[in-house]
Amino acid sequence: MYRFIDYYHNEVVLSFDDHPFSKDPKHVWVVCRHQDQWLLTKHSDRGFEFPGGKVEDNETALEAAIREVKEETGGIVKEIEYIGQYKVKGKEKVIVKNIYFAMVNQLVEQDGYYETYGPVLLKELPEGIQKDKKFSFIMKDDVLQRSIEEIKRRLK
Repeated sequence: MYRFIDYYHNEVVLSFDDHPFSKDPKHVWVVCRHQDQWLLTKHSDRGFEFPGGKVEDNETALEAAIREVKEETGGIVKEIEYIGQYKVKGKEKVIVKNIYFAMVNQLVEQDGYYETYGPVLLKELPEGIQKDKKFSFIMKDDVLQRSIEEIKRRLK
């Protein structure tokens, strides 16, 4: 388990165990690859980030992850795997998110992308992403770095 303070000075606990904080989390975050590139979206307020969001009523976290990728990038998920979970102890509430890794085999152009400007493909994630104003706060803490390390470890 990893503990750290996030961009907004909240305590974060990250684990790559099987659902250590909640069997029924209400949020998801999906690290995506498409054609040997990272697939992100550009959020209308926050900037570049991997797709994610809230789990809707009568939806599993896995279903939400697949839906969020489609809504925010037009991506059709070919494969998806649970990677871990993190808990953010905010000032007003606690949020638990499942982290997934998805391989996207197709991008479908859409009329709208739900609070985002659609897909963004990057060959590499830039060095110094923590200080890059083009990237969302979600991309600026240890969750991103540790999740990518875990994904690479599993893909070996």
